Amino acid sequence: MEPENQTHVSEFILLGLSEDSEVQPFLFGLFLIMYMVTFIGNLLIILAIISDSHLHTPMYFFLSNLSFTDICFTSTTIPKMLLNFETESKIITYETCIIQMYFFMLFGQLDNYLLTLMAYDRFVAICHPLQYTVIMNPQLCGLLLLACWLLSVLVSLLHGLMVLQLSFCTVLEIPHFFCEINQVVQLACSDTFLNELVLYFSFGLLGVIPLTGIFFSYSKIVSSILRISTPGGKHKAFSTCGSHLSVVSLFYGTCLGVYLSSAATQNSRANAVASVMYTVVTPMMNPFIYSLRNKDIKLALKKLTSTLSMKGLFASNLEKCP
Repeated sequence: MEPENQTHVSEFILLGLSEDSEVQPFLFGLFLIMYMVTFIGNLLIILAIISDSHLHTPMYFFLSNLSFTDICFTSTTIPKMLLNFETESKIITYETCIIQMYFFMLFGQLDNYLLTLMAYDRFVAICHPLQYTVIMNPQLCGLLLLACWLLSVLVSLLHGLMVLQLSFCTVLEIPHFFCEINQVVQLACSDTFLNELVLYFSFGLLGVIPLTGIFFSYSKIVSSILRISTPGGKHKAFSTCGSHLSVVSLFYGTCLGVYLSSAATQNSRANAVASVMYTVVTPMMNPFIYSLRNKDIKLALKKLTSTLSMKGLFASNLEKCP
């Protein structure tokens, strides 16, 4: 018996990470803590960069945008999941699902492009240090960021509009904790060949090109560093790109791991659990990586916390005054 077509649906059911009711409170607490750490950590990075004039450079300009993107990236999925835990409901409306899917793709792609720009920035800084300020001028940085936003918006909009053209069956259960585009397309009863073609082509092209750019940048960086004669110079050069390389490895490593695990198994619930790595864990770890491995960020964070504590002390003293 074939599933009945339903040209318009009002809601989907998100099956989430587990159907065990006893596990739900633990998952709620775990993801709430992870979300708060991600939000506060990335927000502190942004505030530290804004407040310290020494960090008003292309490298930290892109880093602050990466932190903002990570906040938005996790905010597209985790708050809705927490709400479902709290209300004990797995329902997400059709409109909310489409919006969530659009913004998840947008900020996911933007994350990808920003990591590529940061690799290019390190390439210019290490391989062409005398021309760095000329090449990475504020106008170019602004144009590169604008191009990333436009490309992310247009590609995400294309996928969103194509999903709107699909008709769905009566089986509307998504074996995931958010509206992931592949899972949504698989629920459609209409022909999805064009959707899948555009999906794989865009994700393949827009994933391979940035990753190739990162590999090219770091191959040139390593080649330049190896030509440095002094050990101190090599250590300083490696330290300037160590944090970014760690974030790149974590982001692409987890994405590749999820892709390989989904290709090796047909267990959708296992794939949903694996996707937690790049949707939640990676954005949460980024502030720790940059703050622990970067002396400039450490110093800026100390100044920021000192300033905030002084303001808090001053405000409390004012309140005590008659």
